[in-house]
Amino acid sequence: MTSLIWALPMAAWAGSSDLSPIDQTAYPRVALIVGIVMLIVWIALLTRIARTPVSPRERRLDLAQMSRSEKRWTLALVAFGAGLIAWLNAAATVDWAPLWPAVSSGKLGPILFAAALAGFLIAMLVGVSVSWRKSRAAFFQCRAART
Repeated sequence: MTSLIWALPMAAWAGSSDLSPIDQTAYPRVALIVGIVMLIVWIALLTRIARTPVSPRERRLDLAQMSRSEKRWTLALVAFGAGLIAWLNAAATVDWAPLWPAVSSGKLGPILFAAALAGFLIAMLVGVSVSWRKSRAAFFQCRAART
Protein backbone atom coordinates (compact mmCIF):
# COMPACT_ATOMS: atom_id res chain seq x y z
CA MET A 1 0.00 0.00 0.00
CA THR A 2 2.82 2.40 0.78
CA SER A 3 4.17 1.93 -2.74
CA LEU A 4 1.04 3.53 -4.18
CA ILE A 5 1.86 6.74 -2.30
CA TRP A 6 4.89 7.08 -4.54
CA ALA A 7 3.82 5.29 -7.72
CA LEU A 8 0.60 7.19 -8.43
CA PRO A 9 2.08 10.73 -8.38
CA MET A 10 5.02 9.54 -10.49
CA ALA A 11 2.61 8.03 -13.02
CA ALA A 12 0.73 11.34 -13.09
CA TRP A 13 4.01 13.15 -13.69
CA ALA A 14 4.94 10.83 -16.55
CA GLY A 15 1.52 11.30 -18.14
CA SER A 16 1.58 15.07 -17.77
CA SER A 17 5.09 15.38 -19.17
CA ASP A 18 3.92 13.49 -22.26
CA LEU A 19 0.95 15.81 -22.75
CA SER A 20 2.50 19.13 -21.78
CA PRO A 21 4.26 20.09 -25.05
CA ILE A 22 1.09 19.44 -27.06
CA ASP A 23 -1.71 21.15 -25.21
CA GLN A 24 0.13 23.25 -22.58
CA THR A 25 -2.50 22.33 -19.98
CA ALA A 26 -0.45 19.89 -17.92
CA TYR A 27 2.17 21.11 -15.49
CA PRO A 28 4.93 18.50 -15.34
CA ARG A 29 7.08 20.44 -12.89
CA VAL A 30 4.27 20.58 -10.35
CA ALA A 31 3.58 16.87 -10.76
CA LEU A 32 7.31 16.11 -10.50
CA ILE A 33 7.58 18.10 -7.25
CA VAL A 34 4.53 16.29 -5.86
CA GLY A 35 6.11 12.97 -6.92
CA ILE A 36 9.42 13.82 -5.25
CA VAL A 37 7.67 14.90 -2.04
CA MET A 38 5.66 11.66 -2.07
CA LEU A 39 8.87 9.68 -2.68
CA ILE A 40 10.38 11.28 0.43
CA VAL A 41 7.21 10.46 2.41
CA TRP A 42 7.28 6.90 1.05
CA ILE A 43 10.92 6.38 2.08
CA ALA A 44 10.18 7.80 5.54
CA LEU A 45 7.19 5.47 5.93
CA LEU A 46 9.18 2.44 4.81
CA THR A 47 12.01 3.17 7.24
CA ARG A 48 9.52 3.52 10.09
CA ILE A 49 7.61 0.40 9.09
CA ALA A 50 10.83 -1.60 8.84
CA ARG A 51 11.61 -0.85 12.50
CA THR A 52 8.18 -1.93 13.72
CA PRO A 53 8.33 -5.17 15.72
CA VAL A 54 6.08 -7.94 14.43
CA SER A 55 5.12 -11.22 15.95
CA PRO A 56 6.31 -14.39 14.21
CA ARG A 57 3.32 -15.90 12.45
CA GLU A 58 2.26 -17.09 9.04
CA ARG A 59 1.85 -14.22 6.58
CA ARG A 60 0.27 -14.55 3.16
CA LEU A 61 2.88 -12.63 1.14
CA ASP A 62 6.09 -13.40 3.05
CA LEU A 63 8.60 -14.63 0.46
CA ALA A 64 10.55 -16.62 3.05
CA GLN A 65 7.43 -18.64 3.89
CA MET A 66 6.26 -19.20 0.31
CA SER A 67 6.71 -22.44 -1.59
CA ARG A 68 8.24 -22.37 -5.09
CA SER A 69 4.78 -22.72 -6.60
CA GLU A 70 3.42 -19.80 -4.57
CA LYS A 71 6.35 -17.61 -5.59
CA ARG A 72 5.97 -18.53 -9.25
CA TRP A 73 2.22 -17.86 -9.41
CA THR A 74 2.47 -14.69 -7.33
CA LEU A 75 5.15 -13.40 -9.70
CA ALA A 76 2.89 -14.24 -12.64
CA LEU A 77 0.01 -12.41 -10.94
CA VAL A 78 2.16 -9.31 -10.44
CA ALA A 79 3.38 -9.43 -14.05
CA PHE A 80 -0.09 -9.81 -15.55
CA GLY A 81 -1.46 -7.18 -13.15
CA ALA A 82 1.25 -4.74 -14.23
CA GLY A 83 0.42 -5.46 -17.87
CA LEU A 84 -3.26 -4.80 -17.22
CA ILE A 85 -2.48 -1.53 -15.45
CA ALA A 86 -0.21 -0.52 -18.34
CA TRP A 87 -3.01 -1.23 -20.81
CA LEU A 88 -5.50 0.77 -18.74
CA ASN A 89 -3.03 3.65 -18.42
CA ALA A 90 -2.53 3.70 -22.19
CA ALA A 91 -6.26 3.48 -22.80
CA ALA A 92 -6.86 6.43 -20.49
CA THR A 93 -4.15 8.71 -21.87
CA VAL A 94 -4.22 8.07 -25.63
CA ASP A 95 -6.58 9.84 -28.03
CA TRP A 96 -8.36 6.96 -29.74
CA ALA A 97 -10.37 9.16 -32.13
CA PRO A 98 -8.09 8.55 -35.17
CA LEU A 99 -8.12 4.77 -34.70
CA TRP A 100 -11.85 4.17 -35.17
CA PRO A 101 -12.19 5.85 -38.61
CA ALA A 102 -9.05 3.99 -39.76
CA VAL A 103 -10.49 0.65 -38.59
CA SER A 104 -13.87 1.48 -40.16
CA SER A 105 -12.21 2.23 -43.49
CA GLY A 106 -10.94 -1.34 -43.63
CA LYS A 107 -7.22 -0.59 -43.57
CA LEU A 108 -5.22 -3.65 -42.53
CA GLY A 109 -2.68 -1.90 -40.26
CA PRO A 110 -5.22 -0.26 -37.90
CA ILE A 111 -7.32 -3.43 -37.82
CA LEU A 112 -4.28 -5.50 -36.80
CA PHE A 113 -3.31 -2.86 -34.24
CA ALA A 114 -6.81 -2.85 -32.71
CA ALA A 115 -6.82 -6.66 -32.70
CA ALA A 116 -3.41 -6.69 -30.98
CA LEU A 117 -4.67 -4.27 -28.34
CA ALA A 118 -7.77 -6.38 -27.74
CA GLY A 119 -5.67 -9.55 -27.65
CA PHE A 120 -3.27 -8.00 -25.14
CA LEU A 121 -6.19 -6.96 -22.90
CA ILE A 122 -7.73 -10.44 -23.08
CA ALA A 123 -4.35 -12.07 -22.35
CA MET A 124 -3.80 -9.84 -19.31
CA LEU A 125 -7.30 -10.48 -17.95
CA VAL A 126 -6.99 -14.25 -18.42
CA GLY A 127 -3.46 -14.17 -16.97
CA VAL A 128 -4.59 -12.28 -13.87
CA SER A 129 -7.52 -14.64 -13.39
CA VAL A 130 -5.52 -17.86 -13.83
CA SER A 131 -2.51 -16.74 -11.82
CA TRP A 132 -4.79 -15.46 -9.02
CA ARG A 133 -6.50 -18.84 -8.76
CA LYS A 134 -3.25 -20.81 -8.99
CA SER A 135 -1.49 -18.58 -6.45
CA ARG A 136 -4.40 -18.94 -4.05
CA ALA A 137 -4.51 -22.71 -4.54
CA ALA A 138 -0.74 -22.98 -3.97
CA PHE A 139 -1.06 -20.97 -0.75
CA PHE A 140 -3.82 -23.20 0.62
CA GLN A 141 -1.97 -26.35 -0.45
CA CYS A 142 1.19 -25.17 1.34
CA ARG A 143 -0.81 -24.14 4.40
CA ALA A 144 -2.54 -27.52 4.55
CA ALA A 145 0.85 -29.27 4.30
CA ARG A 146 2.19 -27.27 7.26
CA THR A 147 -0.68 -28.23 9.59
